Amino acid sequence: MGYKIKINEYSKTPKYKQIINSVISNIEKGAAKEGDKLPSVNSLLIKFDISRDTIVKAYEYLKEIGIVDSIPGKGYYIKSTNIQQRAKVFLLFNKLSVHKKIIYDAFTQTLGDQAAIDFFIYNNDFRVFKNLILSHKDDSYTHFVIISHFLEGGEHACDFINQLPKHKLIILDKKVEGISGEYASVYQDFETDIHKALTEALPLLEKYKKLKIIFPPYSYHPREILTGFERFCTEYAFEYAVVGNIGEEPIQENEAYINLMEDDLVTLIKRVKNLGLKVGREVGIMSYNETPLKEILLDGITIISTDFQTLGETAARLVINNEKHHIANPFSLVVRHSL
Repeated sequence: MGYKIKINEYSKTPKYKQIINSVISNIEKGAAKEGDKLPSVNSLLIKFDISRDTIVKAYEYLKEIGIVDSIPGKGYYIKSTNIQQRAKVFLLFNKLSVHKKIIYDAFTQTLGDQAAIDFFIYNNDFRVFKNLILSHKDDSYTHFVIISHFLEGGEHACDFINQLPKHKLIILDKKVEGISGEYASVYQDFETDIHKALTEALPLLEKYKKLKIIFPPYSYHPREILTGFERFCTEYAFEYAVVGNIGEEPIQENEAYINLMEDDLVTLIKRVKNLGLKVGREVGIMSYNETPLKEILLDGITIISTDFQTLGETAARLVINNEKHHIANPFSLVVRHSL
């Protein structure tokens, strides 16, 4: 047997999928041939300290798609090497929030069996981001799909992204300045999106005297959001303020708030309720990014949000078709009782 099963402990891809991808990768490279015996369940169990069910799940899936067969008492072996060449994707997210999970699910479901995915998360930490890219840039990936959001240090992200082959690169969610060459992207146009959404909400916003956006100094959100917000307020003569800490901000009647962070929304609602103010009449609330809870909270929170499902699906199609387009993702306003 001239090949090995590999599992990357730092990857967020489920281990059974890593086993599947490893077997298929060996076949694609010619390292595994028809009749070759796969490592035994017991040997993998001991080597990787994983459950028997995980290994069996992987092997049984390979049986279902006709690549592997089994002989009772003897184990699993390669039945067929007649497989379609698949993409191999390095997928790097800043975190796995509710919204990022929507992107991930849409991306993986759209790709289906057409790609193997190694999934990594760097928790908004630039050092981890840098190390992951540097340690995998020379691996045999067909695509590097990256979301770039940092709490600090992100101004140098392009220095490391530029070390990746551009024909394999897909940037998601946020544009990254300084990337050279021809590459693909699916992005939010943060400044334009918030300006358009607020303009669409103008008839409802006109009953408020002042608009406030909650933008903590530790936020990883792009500052283009503030640019679009300030441009709207200037054009339509609103008093406005950028709030760093909603826990300390005075809250008064005839104000409308835009929040980006989920924790800030909770703090804002608690304070408004404690003051006895009526949401949607005396105080307005708009929140970034849709969640099921916002549909029912306070009879509905008005949201401004990109379409995360479409973002993931579009990225997957760029992988499948090996295209190099730059595509602005759809963004929308959903009006509810909070405004």
